[in-house]
Amino acid sequence: MNQIPSGPPSQARLARVIGFAFLLAIILVVVANYGISFRLLIPNNAGGTARNILAHETLFRVNIACDLAYVLTLLVLLTALYVTLEPVDRPLALLAAACRLLVALMWGLTALNMLGALRLLGHAAYLPAFQAEQLQALARLNLASSYDAYYVGLPFWGLSSLVFSVLWLKSRFIPRPLSIFGLIASAWCVFCAFAFIACPHFDQVVNASWFDTPLVLFELALGLWLVFKGLSPAKRTAT
Repeated sequence: MNQIPSGPPSQARLARVIGFAFLLAIILVVVANYGISFRLLIPNNAGGTARNILAHETLFRVNIACDLAYVLTLLVLLTALYVTLEPVDRPLALLAAACRLLVALMWGLTALNMLGALRLLGHAAYLPAFQAEQLQALARLNLASSYDAYYVGLPFWGLSSLVFSVLWLKSRFIPRPLSIFGLIASAWCVFCAFAFIACPHFDQVVNASWFDTPLVLFELALGLWLVFKGLSPAKRTAT
């Protein structure tokens, strides 16, 4: 029987890094999506979307910058999570970190797709070879690919959170009810993500906004807990 070590001062600092990273990640997504993207992108209207982007190009570029900042935040987050929970179970911590890395890659691809859309709506010398409507449609296709990237990354986000929740539960570094809520929210996200990919009309049964809402609430609660409470001493042993 090996005692799981309680959090030393270095881990206490890492816990607050994790907490702030969770909170910053949520803020960045809210600003990028609800503050900018959803205001500029018009469903089923490539022309209107293109005009919105060109009229608010700086705002659109801020959206891209937020996506890249989110990628950086995820890298900090997965590193701090791995270092904190690696003593509990190294293979599981590595698996969870790898899944979170795939999520970061998908968000990087989203930023790349948005830059591609902006280029299609620009003034490059080769663009006049296409009609304006064609360029607008291609730009909208690039933006739609960003949503595809999100839903490809969604099951890996859920899997990463699921495995990390198992490690939180084993370590007792956070309250047991919070760990259990993380397990349930993560499992729900994984189920919805795979169901939506396998059955495109699944969002007519379960609204797409509910795929990840419980997981967002868990990460918000976890972030606040780690910022204000930090790590609790381990209270159990592991085999």
